[in-house]
Amino acid sequence: MKRLAVYCGSSLGADPVFADTARALGGEMARRGISLVYGGGRLGLMGVVADAVLAGGGEAYGVIPQALIDLEVAHTGLTELHVVQTMHERKARMTDLTDAFVALPGGIGTLDELFEAWSWNALGYHAKPFALLNVGGFWDNLVELMDHVERSGFMSSARRGQLLVAEGIEEAIDKLDAAIAAAEPKMVW
Repeated sequence: MKRLAVYCGSSLGADPVFADTARALGGEMARRGISLVYGGGRLGLMGVVADAVLAGGGEAYGVIPQALIDLEVAHTGLTELHVVQTMHERKARMTDLTDAFVALPGGIGTLDELFEAWSWNALGYHAKPFALLNVGGFWDNLVELMDHVERSGFMSSARRGQLLVAEGIEEAIDKLDAAIAAAEPKMVW
């Protein structure tokens, strides 16, 4: 994995462990040579993960709508900042730029991004894996809901199995790497 899209909150959240984990994720990505693709903001967990990647010598690629630049929430120290007009363009560009997705704690924007990546995968627009980094059990209720959706017959077990869940940073990156490797075409000699 060369680039990882990180979906996360534009606020820090109520628990300091969220920012600590965002900082640690950014540091681990830089250590492993994995570039960040994210929403391009300087605020909240978004800013924390970007700053950590950059502080570790890594690259950070932001994608942000012009309207958010106008509100002065863009991170100005990134490797590259892609400016788009709409949120839909933002998500499409992030998908094009990344090899995989991981969701840290966040709100409706994070959920929107996660579910759109999953929907696009289901429709065959991409085959990139995605994972929840379950910081302090933050995603437990979502995982339970997805299990309920599967049990209720609205999602196949294969589709449910696509949503990777990791309790730690290394586990999340390793699971995504393994999913990428499993999806790559194998040469037969």
